[in-house]
Order: sequence, then structure tokens, then C-alpha cells
Amino acid sequence: MSKKVGVIICAAGASRRFGEKRKKPFVDVDGRAVFLRSVEIFSNRDDVKQILLAISPEDEELVNVKWGPNLKFFNTTVCFGGAERFDTVQKSLELIKNDIDLITVHDAVRCCVKSEWIDKVIAEAAKTGAAILACPVVATLKEVKDNIISRTIDRAGLYEAQTPQVFEASLLKKAYANLKNLDKSKISDDAQLVEALGGKVSIVETDSSNIKITHKADLAIAEAILKSRPKPMPKGPIGPYIEAQW
Repeated sequence: MSKKVGVIICAAGASRRFGEKRKKPFVDVDGRAVFLRSVEIFSNRDDVKQILLAISPEDEELVNVKWGPNLKFFNTTVCFGGAERFDTVQKSLELIKNDIDLITVHDAVRCCVKSEWIDKVIAEAAKTGAAILACPVVATLKEVKDNIISRTIDRAGLYEAQTPQVFEASLLKKAYANLKNLDKSKISDDAQLVEALGGKVSIVETDSSNIKITHKADLAIAEAILKSRPKPMPKGPIGPYIEAQW
């Protein structure tokens, strides 16, 4: 029997580095809003029983007016996040249903994640209790002090953490309850909170195509990635307007 999955999609950030009037989750990539692509890929899963889209209160009107019908169709509940990512997840956890077994946390701006990766990371978390997507570091890394390279870091065994990150519900709630004992300025993902409890987090290896849209230039990269992949075959009979939906 598959475990019941709840999904928290984080879209409450300020997008300070993005450089556009509209925040990055709400811009279009290949004709669809970035965040909506992330919602859609989870809504198509039978094991997902709850989806929460966490936004900033200042974006409530935009989201409800422009995408309200879409979110109802995808059975997604809008909630409010906080100033920092951990605030957003912590607030969203309060709304997770009691019968949810696994909680999946995903960046709304990682709209190029593959269904097969989601399959694998959920399966791994169901087995081990905690798992994340991660990509091997391929760049040469330099530690710099006062604009001068102080050393080159050995990249062997180094991975870039991605999302989704999936945890047993009780474990993630326990990890967030421990947040008050940690230096919040050094917290950058959910796995780090589980690590702080002494918990072990498995990885499912991906590649760099699971891009996190951070800067305006990333939009073109994400669009190229999406266009390079085969389009999913629609379920049921194909109508004359099917192409217009994609």
C-alpha cells in the first residue's frame, strides 16, 4: 500500500535577485507560469493527497485572480509563507493533514523536475525516512578571501542539494520543532534540519537540468530544457484543440 503524500510548494520568496517586476514563480516559461508547472507535476500523482502552495500575502490577489481556477482544478490550497524559507515550511506544516505519511517540500521555481526523479525520491524516503534530489558538483570550486583565491576545494563526493526533499511527516515536524535551538541564519534547506537531529538523509542523483530559476537568464535555460523533452501523451481521447493546451 503506497504512503499518502502531502506536498508543500514554496513560492513565498521575495525574488530579490530576479530583476523583474513580477516575482519568479509567477513568470511564464514556455507559456505556463513557473509555479503552475510545479503544481501540475504533483497533482498528476495518485499518491499525493494534499498540495499546499505557500505564497506571500501580498501575492494573494494576483494568484487568486489569475490562477484561482487552475488551482481548484489541481486541488491545491493556497496558504501564506513567511520572510524566510524555513518560516514558509513551518507555517505550512501546521496545515498538513494528520493522515499524511510523507511530506514533500519543493521549490516552486524548480519547474523542470522530472516525474521519474519524483518517483525515486518518494520511494527512497518511504524506505529510509528522508531523501532528497541532489546533483554531483562538476564545477571547480574556489574558496575566496578578500577577492583572492585561498584554496581549491576537492569536489569529490560533493553534491548540490535540490528539491523535492521528502521526509516522514513525524520526522520533519520534529526537525522543525528543533529549529528554535539552531542558528537560523545558516539554515538553507529542510534536510539540514533533519541532519541537525542526527538523522540520515539519502540522496537520489539527478543532473543540472533540475534548475532552480534564480536570475532572469535562467528562464531561457529552463525553457530550452522543457522544449528538449518529449511532451507527455494526453490521457483519454484527443480533441481538436489539444495542441492549444500545451
